[in-house]
Amino acid sequence: MNQNPSLLARVASGSLVLQILAGIILGVILATFSTSAATQVSFLGSLFVEALKAVAPILVFILVASSIANQKKNTQTNMRPIIGLYLVGTLAAALTAVAFSFAFPTTLLLAGGVEGSNPPQGIAEVLNTLLFKIVDNPVNALLTGNYIGILAWAVGLGITLHHASESTKKVVSDLSDGVTKIVRFVIRFAPIGIFGLVSGTIAETGFDALAGYAQLLAVLVGAMLFIALVVNPIIVYLKIRRNPYPLVLKCLRESGVTAFFTRSSAANIPVNMALCEELKLHKDTYSVSIPLGATINMGGAAITITVLTLAAANTLGIQVDFLTAVLLSVVAAVSACGASGVAGGSLLLIPLACGLFGISNDVAMQVVAVGFIIGVVQDSAETALNSSTDVVFTAAACEAAEAKENS
Repeated sequence: MNQNPSLLARVASGSLVLQILAGIILGVILATFSTSAATQVSFLGSLFVEALKAVAPILVFILVASSIANQKKNTQTNMRPIIGLYLVGTLAAALTAVAFSFAFPTTLLLAGGVEGSNPPQGIAEVLNTLLFKIVDNPVNALLTGNYIGILAWAVGLGITLHHASESTKKVVSDLSDGVTKIVRFVIRFAPIGIFGLVSGTIAETGFDALAGYAQLLAVLVGAMLFIALVVNPIIVYLKIRRNPYPLVLKCLRESGVTAFFTRSSAANIPVNMALCEELKLHKDTYSVSIPLGATINMGGAAITITVLTLAAANTLGIQVDFLTAVLLSVVAAVSACGASGVAGGSLLLIPLACGLFGISNDVAMQVVAVGFIIGVVQDSAETALNSSTDVVFTAAACEAAEAKENS
């Protein structure tokens, strides 16, 4: 005898995107009519983000180690073209930011300094930090969310276990499946978490704080939208030779929306993994490319660094020629690869770029303060671009490789 599914079962099998949209709308309504109630439910958002951050490091470690350990001989993982796409996309984003900054020059109302911030003093320091992250203690890497270190240890362990017995590989594979199921369970709570995030954010900041920075935000978000809807589709088309928009829009809808509200590329790793599985991509590929992308595919960060640095130069009356701006874009692209996978990680790299124009660290840190003021929109849009692009480029490389094999 057939029975009607329970309400919980219907919710669990329903469209996650529609549920997230409902969470956004309800969050806006609650914050509009009751600031106190919105503040009280904001813990739901913090709880969801912390849950994602908790599962992401162990998910990356286990999946990468398992995929390498269980990889069949002569299997093509497509990592080289994906890394190429990541680097091209990040540089294109920085160049786009230069073009937008020249077309729509902006100035800043400089705010106070940022207490306790410790920005890097040069690219050498950024690269030095990355090298030391690679050799970090594996337990510490997992505890602190150091994804460079996690990737390094996972790759090393996977290569070692690749020569282990089949029973050992099976245990690692089963462990990977178990962690994946836990991640799926956590992701199902995204609508509730985003409801809390939206309610708390609007109740805390409103939109008044953003009004004075409308032009700056327009340039930042406009450049990011241009990358997401024009440049990335062109790159994908050149790779797969078909209409790229179904893939691009799906990734923006199912990865970008969640990343917009979590504001953390690292926290969005589980979401991207689930989307790659839905797209039926090669697990050996996306289990490595997605966490790697959360570390080095930072087009949104490159835009933030470039736009805010050129805005600071305009504010101080510093004349910037086009070639110097192009040099800035290269520096921004390299620096963005060292940006943290957490909210606001790119802002502390702004003083590094400001140093190209002789802007003092004190002034540069005031620019960082401006970044934090507009961060409720800027950092959200930046993360949405960064994270959704990870899946876009991974899917494009996998499809191109599959088409090449079938031709």
